[in-house]
Amino acid sequence: MNSLLSDQGIIDRIFTHIDNKTTDLGERVWREPVANYLSDERFSAEMELLKRVPVPFCPSAALPENGSYIARSAAGTPLILVRGDDGIVRAFLNGCRHRGMQVAQDKGCARAFVCPYHAWTYGLDGHLKHIPGKDGFPDLDPKAHGLVELAALEKGGIVYVNQKGPISPEMLEDTPGFFTPDQQFFKQVGFEDKANWKLMAETSLEGYHIRSLHKKSFFPYGLDNVNVVETFGSNSRITFPFRRIDKLRDIKPEERRLDGSVTTVYQLFPNALLSVLSKHSSLVILEPVSPSCTRHVVYQLTNKSGNGVEVSVEEAERDASFVKDSGLDEDRSAACAIQASLSSGANTHLTFGRFEKAIVHFHQTLTEQLL
Repeated sequence: MNSLLSDQGIIDRIFTHIDNKTTDLGERVWREPVANYLSDERFSAEMELLKRVPVPFCPSAALPENGSYIARSAAGTPLILVRGDDGIVRAFLNGCRHRGMQVAQDKGCARAFVCPYHAWTYGLDGHLKHIPGKDGFPDLDPKAHGLVELAALEKGGIVYVNQKGPISPEMLEDTPGFFTPDQQFFKQVGFEDKANWKLMAETSLEGYHIRSLHKKSFFPYGLDNVNVVETFGSNSRITFPFRRIDKLRDIKPEERRLDGSVTTVYQLFPNALLSVLSKHSSLVILEPVSPSCTRHVVYQLTNKSGNGVEVSVEEAERDASFVKDSGLDEDRSAACAIQASLSSGANTHLTFGRFEKAIVHFHQTLTEQLL
C-alpha cells in the first residue's frame, strides 16, 4: 500500500500551505463527458462494476453480535449480511429458494430466516433447515437449496462484499484500518437524491467550493481551498483543516494530534465515502438507482476524543446533526441542480482542474476499470 502521511506529516503540510497560500495540486485536468452522467448504457456498465469488485457494505459494528443482520439492496441486488453463530459475517442473495421471496427486511437479530411466503427456514449459515409439508417436494435436495452465498470479508472495521467472485487479500491490500472495536455504531439512515451517484461523490472530494457554497456553514470554521490530497491504490484521502489548527503551532511537533482540527474524507473506490469528523464518523454508500437518482445508505459511529476518552452517543449525534444541517444539505442540493442542467446542452463535458485532484483520480480509475 502507498504510505499515507502521519498526523505530523499532514500538519506540517497544512502549515506550509497556510504560510505560502498554496494547496495540494493534481497533475492534470480531466474532462468528463456529460453523457456519462445520463447514459443508460454507461449506468449499466457501472452497475456491473459495482458487482464485480469488493465494495464496502457496512461497518463491522453494525453487526455487533451473532445473529445480527442487515438486509438491503447493493448495486440493485437484494442482499442479507449476517454474523453467524461462529462470529463470521456472511453475505447471501435475499431470495428464498422456493419462490424467490425476500426472507429478511431492514435489520435486526435472528436465530434463523423464515420466508414470510411459505415459511421455508434457513440457518444463519444459509442452509435450508425446514420445509413445511416437505412431502410435497419429494425430489428436492435441501443441501442444494440453501441461500446463495456471496463473498464477504471484514477488514479494518468494514465489511466488504463481492457479488461476482471471491475477495482475495490482494484486492484490499490498499485499504487501511478505519474503525476500532471501541467505536460505537449509533445510527443507520437512508435517503434518495435526484442526481447521478458520481455527482454526489464529487461534492465531498475537493475544498475549492467551500468558500462559495458553504460561506455561512462550513467556511466560517474552515479554510479557503487548503487541502491535503493523497491517493492510495484506487482510493483517496482528502484532509480539510479547520481554522483552529493554528493552535497546534504552540504544541511540540511530536505531541501534535489532528483530532478535532480537521475533517478527513476517504473515497473508497468505487462508491463509498468515509468521513471522520470531530465527534463522529460516517460511512456513506452511494447506491445508484438510475442515471439520475442515488440512494444514500449512511452508517454513523462515535469517535474517540483526543485524550482517548470515548465520545458519548449524545455528543456524536449533535455533531452529525450540525454537519448535516450546516453543510451537507448544500452539497446535495448542488449535485441535484447540476443533474437538472446536464441535459440542457450547456456543457458537453464537466471540467475538473488541478484543485480537484481526488475527483480526477476517481474518474481516471473508473474509466480504466470500465475499459
